[in-house]
Amino acid sequence: MGDVLSQAEIDALLNALSDGQVDVEEMKTTKTQKRIRVYDFKRPNKFSKDQIHSLHNIHENFCRGLTTFFSGNLHSVVESSVISIEQITYDEFIRSLPNPTCLALYSLSPLEGTLLLELSPSLTFAVVDRLLGGQGEGTEKNRDLTEIEKTIIENRLVQMINITEEAWAEVYELKPQFLSMESNPQFTQIVAPNEMVVLITLEVKIGEAIGMINICMPYLVLEPILDKLSTFFLFSTEAKVTSPEQVQAIRKKIEWAKVDMVAFLGHSEILVRDLLELAKGDVIPLNQSVKDPLPIYVGDFMKFKSLPGLNGEHLAVQITEIIEEGGEQDG
Repeated sequence: MGDVLSQAEIDALLNALSDGQVDVEEMKTTKTQKRIRVYDFKRPNKFSKDQIHSLHNIHENFCRGLTTFFSGNLHSVVESSVISIEQITYDEFIRSLPNPTCLALYSLSPLEGTLLLELSPSLTFAVVDRLLGGQGEGTEKNRDLTEIEKTIIENRLVQMINITEEAWAEVYELKPQFLSMESNPQFTQIVAPNEMVVLITLEVKIGEAIGMINICMPYLVLEPILDKLSTFFLFSTEAKVTSPEQVQAIRKKIEWAKVDMVAFLGHSEILVRDLLELAKGDVIPLNQSVKDPLPIYVGDFMKFKSLPGLNGEHLAVQITEIIEEGGEQDG
């Protein structure tokens, strides 16, 4: 791309044209020079376009797993997406990071070597705040984590890295293993400074907070399976046909997924002045009749009707009616 002129340069050019200092016809007849793409032999690209596309698809899968994990773990609306993939030197990556930050070192067996995952400070503190009962707000001032915060974040990093296994499943069977957590980028020399790495940057939104996740994958680590990445891209561009075995595998995973089930006792409206005067022992009537069955919601949909009762020392409900498919009511 050509140089972008500043406003001062544009004004100077217009003045030169109006004063006759620059010949317009001469500008028109000037031969267009051939476009030349600069190639730096000191830092050649190691990954092909197909391999970059494959890494993009893999980390889109990772984002889906990440969104599911954070949504359930933080009980908040979470969005994540791949915003960039670039090839840079390891030194450039390290120098771009704040200090302190949150770095996870991990491996992908059977590949040899170490990879890095960085949580930006804004995302780190948003997660901590949410898990400690806050609204998921970050912090304006970067700082080191306390020991309690380190424990909280390290547990989440382990779970995040485990998502890598499923994200890569269609390409290669990898077993992720968390190695350690660091805060100073200078202490994480996983490859030589001039070695090429691929940097995958994800954007994560947790409620109103926005942060980044940077995944640094050295070329030397991925080199043994680069041919798999190229092949994966070719097959991923073709129409996929879901086999019965794949359907069964998906069904098994769904069957073990946990869902929230809520028996709705009823609701009531109350004046603010009455609310302020509530005391222990007061009775609040609900809109639900004792003769009517209680609706049971799975997620946002009513799926059953039930009668309340006791099961040993626990409150319980007995299913009296199943809401057939198509009869769901939004809760």
